[in-house]
Amino acid sequence: MTAEFLSAAPLIPLPHGFFTRRGGVSRGNFATLNCSLAGHDAAEAVATNRARAMAALGLPAGALCGAFQVHGVAVATVTEAIPPEARPEADALVTNRPGLALGIVTADCAPVLFADAAAGVVGAAHAGWRGAVAGVLEETLKAMEALGASRAGIAAVVGPCIRQDSYEVGPDLRDAVLAREAGDARFFREGKREGRWQFDLPGYCAVRLVKAGAGKVGVLPADTCADAGRFFSHRRRTLAGEGPIGHQLSAIALPPA
Repeated sequence: MTAEFLSAAPLIPLPHGFFTRRGGVSRGNFATLNCSLAGHDAAEAVATNRARAMAALGLPAGALCGAFQVHGVAVATVTEAIPPEARPEADALVTNRPGLALGIVTADCAPVLFADAAAGVVGAAHAGWRGAVAGVLEETLKAMEALGASRAGIAAVVGPCIRQDSYEVGPDLRDAVLAREAGDARFFREGKREGRWQFDLPGYCAVRLVKAGAGKVGVLPADTCADAGRFFSHRRRTLAGEGPIGHQLSAIALPPA
């Protein structure tokens, strides 16, 4: 079975995909296309899943470069293939080297893929609320500019993540967002319980990208928490009291030379 992925018009024709959980070999809570290196899934299954994802994009397994994600703002510039055991501690990756696929894994956080096709620069970022508030998306744009991208020429797409109807948050998250910009109260609406709010993570990321000057900004509509058939979700797992789960991959590359 082919690894299933969603594509985004602003990133075409570059090889890219926001992968779902379908099309892999993992079992149980990791079924089936778990691409996380940090979980408790069988290493052989994860390696097969990641290879299937690359094959779906027309790339060899060794093209995939990832990061050890920590919900921060560090951006790693990739100049050569990165073996899994040497992945840098970062929450975004950028490159101008053809044939290298930049990949991040998520299970409710926002995956964001970037491309300036004319300049030959791509990027990928993991934007949980902490990273998004701290500026990981803006740092990714800066790192792409350092490789020759034009900010106005960059297309950025926010992939499948938890959406507002599913994302009930407490005052700590809301206070952190509003401490940076009081006007961002627009990304919250009254929650289902007293003292709680529903947060629009993809909308927040999109507006941060627009304000930062990205030339094209898109958002895919999928809700990872609400769609158990297609996506892994930490929030859904927590609410259900389940054990460890998998993560879906999002990746982008410049075509091989």
